[in-house]
Amino acid sequence: MHATETKATPEFRKTTETFKAGAETLPQRYFVSPAVFAEEQEKVFSKQWVLIGHQSQIAKSGDYFTAEIAGESLIVVRDKRGEIHGFYNVCRHRGSRLIENRDGQLSPAMQCPYHAWTYALDGRLIGAPHMDETQGFNKADYSLHPVNLELWEGFLFVNLADASARHGGQAARGGYRSLEEWFAPLAGKFSRWNLPSLRSAKRIEYEVCANWKLIFQNYSECYHCLGVHPELSKISPHDSAENDLTEGPFLGGFMRIAKGRSLTMSGHTCALPVGDFGDEDFRFVFYYSIFPNMLLSLHPDYVMVHQLLPQSSERTLIFCNWFFHPEAFERDDFNPEDAIQFWDMINRQDWHVCELSQQGISSRVYEPGPYSARESIPAAWDDYYLQQMS
Repeated sequence: MHATETKATPEFRKTTETFKAGAETLPQRYFVSPAVFAEEQEKVFSKQWVLIGHQSQIAKSGDYFTAEIAGESLIVVRDKRGEIHGFYNVCRHRGSRLIENRDGQLSPAMQCPYHAWTYALDGRLIGAPHMDETQGFNKADYSLHPVNLELWEGFLFVNLADASARHGGQAARGGYRSLEEWFAPLAGKFSRWNLPSLRSAKRIEYEVCANWKLIFQNYSECYHCLGVHPELSKISPHDSAENDLTEGPFLGGFMRIAKGRSLTMSGHTCALPVGDFGDEDFRFVFYYSIFPNMLLSLHPDYVMVHQLLPQSSERTLIFCNWFFHPEAFERDDFNPEDAIQFWDMINRQDWHVCELSQQGISSRVYEPGPYSARESIPAAWDDYYLQQMS
């Protein structure tokens, strides 16, 4: 898509980056094998912190949404006290799915559609018809199963791993760590964008016939931008990218924006700045990939987030959200569609070449090809991915 070969503004210290000579793309099986996909679901998506949404999606008490991670359906809900909870979408009676809708309002409680067991928004069982007749039954023993859910910069992440695993040495091997521990290398890095307070103006869902790793690799280089994204390259030069995060689960950096321009259809800013940026900082857009399913694009006037949900070895569902300053929504000059239409165009260009890649990689003649020096971040992403799969 776009990101990075980086130097940083004063707040974003450049990391010395060396390209590993001889780096090649991954073997075919990593893109087409159902067995590898199943292994990823177990080793990556079942054991690491996975993005599922933003706190603005559940702004009021009773607001909820459901999400599916590694084959598990989850409920995320805000209770009467304003606290956010995550639960497995499984009734404690006979295992029925509690909620079928993607989102909505649950106030004042959750009720199973099968036998009407009813749960408070904090997960406590508060109603179980005729169970008083069952000897030894205690409602306190049948709360909904919680899932590890925490917030980072306003974004909601879940981890399906057993939190007790951290005491068995799993953390050192990529197992359970608290979200604070996981994001410690990024502490304060994005504070200027005021991410927790932003509001989404729109979400577009894309279904891409390509492996999820191809989406990450495409996002992480601009080697392709001049040919695939001519509209983007006119505003943000394809060779202006520099990186400040060059290894591990967090990768990326910035690209320059032409003076007086914005990444919109009109080329002009479409909203209030999301943070307090100086004139110089208004000329950069930052792109970061956060393993395993978040792409974070930080613009001066909006923030774009891609959430990847792998569906199979050859199909990926992507939710793309555009976030703006909450006060922008009250202004007459607010024009979010200017940014949304621009990136919808760029997104579709990217998804097309990712699908072409998937088709070519599926050929019997495919073999790994060499990365160029402009693809150091995809090569680093592959290294981290392979560590998690080993």
